[in-house]
Amino acid sequence: MGSRYDQLTLDERCKIAELQGAGCSLRQIAAALDRSPSSISRELSRNAAHPPAGYRPAFAHQQARARRWSGARLARAPALRDTVLGQLSQGWSPAQVAGRLKRDHGHTVIGCETIYRFIYAQLKRTNDGAWRRYLPRAKGRRGRRSRKSRSPALAIKHRVPIEKRPVQAQNRSQAGHWEADFMLFSRLGQSVLVLHERTSRLTALVKTDSRRAQPTATTLAELLRPLPERLRRSLTFDNGTEFAEHYRLHQSPGLATFFCAPHCPWQKGGIENAIGRLRRFLRRKTNLDTLHPHDLTRFIHAYNHAPRQCLDFQTPAEVFSKVLHFKWESTPSLRSG
Repeated sequence: MGSRYDQLTLDERCKIAELQGAGCSLRQIAAALDRSPSSISRELSRNAAHPPAGYRPAFAHQQARARRWSGARLARAPALRDTVLGQLSQGWSPAQVAGRLKRDHGHTVIGCETIYRFIYAQLKRTNDGAWRRYLPRAKGRRGRRSRKSRSPALAIKHRVPIEKRPVQAQNRSQAGHWEADFMLFSRLGQSVLVLHERTSRLTALVKTDSRRAQPTATTLAELLRPLPERLRRSLTFDNGTEFAEHYRLHQSPGLATFFCAPHCPWQKGGIENAIGRLRRFLRRKTNLDTLHPHDLTRFIHAYNHAPRQCLDFQTPAEVFSKVLHFKWESTPSLRSG
C-alpha cells in the first residue's frame, strides 16, 4: 500500500528559500522539512523562476497550484460547452440538457450539477450577471427564495374542492385534465392566460385584454371546445375571482371544474411549474404591448419542444403526439381557424 503524499505548503516553500539562501544542500533542506531529497530537488527544478531570480516561494506556490488545476469540464471541452450553452439559451434547464445528451448518446455525457457549478463559477469569476440568464430561474445564487404572504381565498359560487377531482387527474394516468392560471406582469392590466395539460405537460398561451370572470370563462371555452371530448375532462383553478364564472364551462365545452384549497396554489403544481419555466421568456417586466404575436408563438414552441425529465427526456409535443395520438402543433392558443 502506497504512502500518502502531502503537497508542499507556502510556509515550507518559504523555508526552502531561506535555507537555500543560507547555502544549505538539498539533503540538509530535506532533513529540516522532514521531506525526501527528491521532493526538494523536484520542487526547485519545477517551480524556480528563471535566473537570476532563482527560487521565490510565492511564485513557486502559484506555479504549483496552476499546474494542479485542470479547469472545469466545460472549460476544457469547447464543443461540449457550445452545445450546452446553446441548449440553455433555448430555455432548457441543466437537468434537461444532461438528460437529453444521455438519451441521444446512450451514456452520461455531463451531469446537471457540473453545468450548475460551471455557470455559478462564471458568475463569480467574471462578475457578469448575464451568466445567470442561462439558468431557468435566472437566480444569481443557489437557495430557496422567501415565500410571500397571499391574500385569503374568496367564496366562489358552485365551487368544488380539488379533493373531489378524479384520481386519474391526480396521477396523470388519463389525458384531458387541464389546469389554468394567469401570468401577471409589472404593467397594470397586462396578463397572459396559460393552459396546461397534466399528462403530456403540453402548454398553451393566449394574451388577454381583461381578467374579469366572464371574458375569462369565454376564452377558456373557446380554447377547449375544438378538442375531442376525451381531451376535455376537467379544469383546475386557484381561488382567484377571475375564475368565478367557471360553471359556464360545465355545459359547453362540458368540463368539470375544481379549485385548490385556500392558500394552496401548489396543488395545481403542473401549471405552477409551467409558469415558472415560461418566465424564462416572459419576465415580469416584459411589456406585452411591444411583443409581436409571433413572439408568443416562438416562446411556447420552444417550451413544448424542450425535453422534460418527467417524460424520460421526451418533449411535451412528442408525448402529446405519440401517447395521445392527437396532433397539436405548439401555438399560442387552441383557437380554430
